[in-house]
Amino acid sequence: MNILDKIIATKIEEVEQRKKLYPIDLLHQSIYFNTPVVSLGRYLKRKDRLGVIAEFKRQSPSAGIINAEATVEKTSIGYMQSGASALSILTDKTYFGGNSKDLTTARTFNFCPILRKDFIIDEYQVYEARSIGADAILLIAACLEADKFLALAKVANSLGLEVLMEVHEEAELSKANEFVTAIGVNNRDLKSFKTNIEKSKLLFPKLSKDFVKVSESGISKAEDIAELKQMGFDGFLIGGFFMNQSDPALACRKLIKESWKKFFANEEFKNINYDR
Repeated sequence: MNILDKIIATKIEEVEQRKKLYPIDLLHQSIYFNTPVVSLGRYLKRKDRLGVIAEFKRQSPSAGIINAEATVEKTSIGYMQSGASALSILTDKTYFGGNSKDLTTARTFNFCPILRKDFIIDEYQVYEARSIGADAILLIAACLEADKFLALAKVANSLGLEVLMEVHEEAELSKANEFVTAIGVNNRDLKSFKTNIEKSKLLFPKLSKDFVKVSESGISKAEDIAELKQMGFDGFLIGGFFMNQSDPALACRKLIKESWKKFFANEEFKNINYDR
C-alpha cells in the first residue's frame, strides 16, 4: 500500500466518524453558509497579483514536521500582506497536522479566497468545507472515479464553492467538467512524493483555455515562476518552500518580489509596486 492508499483509507474512517459527530444538518447552521464566497479564479486572474496561492501546513508525509512554530493567524495575514493572491489551508490532521479550525481562523482574519486543501472523497466534506469558511475545494482526480468527481464538483458549485481540479497525468484531464474553475498540475508524484516542475511544462499544452491554470508543488525559484507564467499559468500553489523558512510570510514576500522583477519588467506592468 503506497502513501496515497494509506491516506485515503484513513480519510474514509475519519469522515465516517465526523458524520456521526457533526451531521450535515448541523453544518448548515454555520454562519458561513450565509456569507458570500470569494472567487479563487478571479483573484488568480488579477493583473495586480502574481497568482501565488500561499499554503499553510505544519507537516507532510514526505518531509515530516515542516514548521511546528508558525501560527495560522500570523502566517496567513503575513501571506496576504506579502502579495499572495489566495490561501491554501491543509485540514488533514493525520498526515499533515492540520484541522478545520485552521481554515476558520484564516477566514476570520482574511478576506481573500481560501482553498480547503484535503483529500476530499465524500459529499460530506464539501458541506464541511462551506461550513468552515472555504471559498474553494481541491478535488484530486487520481483519488476519484469520473462519476464521483462529477458529483462532488456539482455539489461544490451548488454551495457556491469553486473547484480546483488536481491532475498528475494527461489521462486525468478527461474528468474535467463544467463545474471546475481551475486545473492544477501537481508536480509531485503522489506515490513517491518527489517533485519535478517539468510535469507542469509537459501538461500545459493539454490544458483547455476554459480553465484557470495552476502549477502546484516543488516551486521555490523566481525563475520557475517567471517561466511558468510566460507559458500561461495563472497561479502557483506554494507551501513547503514557504513553511520551511523561519518566517514563511517573509519568504513569500521575497519570492513574489523577485518574480515580479524577473517577469513583469515590461511596459504593461511598469507601474507595479514591487515593494508592496
